[in-house]
Amino acid sequence: MTTKELVEQIRKKQSFLCIGLDTNLDKIPSHLLDEQDPIFSFNKAIIDATQHLAVAYKPNIAFYEAYGLKGWEALQKTIEYLNKNHPEIYTIADAKRGDIGNTSARYAKTFFSNLSFDSVTVAPYMGEDSVGPFLEYENKHTILLALTSNRGAFDFQTQKVDGSALYKKVIQTSQTWKNHRNLMYVVGATKAEYFKEIREIAPNNFLLVPGVGAQGGSLEEACKYGLNEQIGLLVNSSRSIIYASAEANFAQAAAQKAKELQQEMAAILKNG
Repeated sequence: MTTKELVEQIRKKQSFLCIGLDTNLDKIPSHLLDEQDPIFSFNKAIIDATQHLAVAYKPNIAFYEAYGLKGWEALQKTIEYLNKNHPEIYTIADAKRGDIGNTSARYAKTFFSNLSFDSVTVAPYMGEDSVGPFLEYENKHTILLALTSNRGAFDFQTQKVDGSALYKKVIQTSQTWKNHRNLMYVVGATKAEYFKEIREIAPNNFLLVPGVGAQGGSLEEACKYGLNEQIGLLVNSSRSIIYASAEANFAQAAAQKAKELQQEMAAILKNG
């Protein structure tokens, strides 16, 4: 999916909501455990109930790898269901990969060619040659970890290197790479005070913003400095939506939570 197509969907739905499919068998409604594929059954129900409110879905790959082959099969069925039934929806493989060139090339093939995701999250700390294989794919996006929403982000990402925070150097350096227009950046909503400086470095790239909802990030604060002329934000919410209820009405409860966020986003876009 091109950036233009993504922006068109955002404007059409008045939403830049991304729903994280962090599907955990210990948390899904117990009646689904009797299904042949409870992970896919849960994902399908969430997607069916929220697809008119979200512009993106983001399966966290660890939640599928944890269940071995069955988990990978559920992931494959989920992405195939999205691509077949909702091709206008943007898909993110939250895999956080990153390795030497040959290995990264195989990771890129896995998520872009074999599974047909629109984008994948990548750790940038092995440098340009570890990210380059992902950037070679036309109309696919590579989402670099820049400033994450977790407490440990301060251990390294904000530390000064030659007078500049490491996360800033990551963004600045990556802006010089080939096909850098296909880059997006992860910037946590819990670090909203940093958005203004990040936008000075990368004014045109999309930012994937986790941390809204269960992690306590502010949508309004993230939008204050994060929005650009093409919207430029995908705001992710996972647990607060998909686990809004553990009862039979879980999909409807998820839709209600998603609608609340979508309506906030619509108001921000209208007033912006």
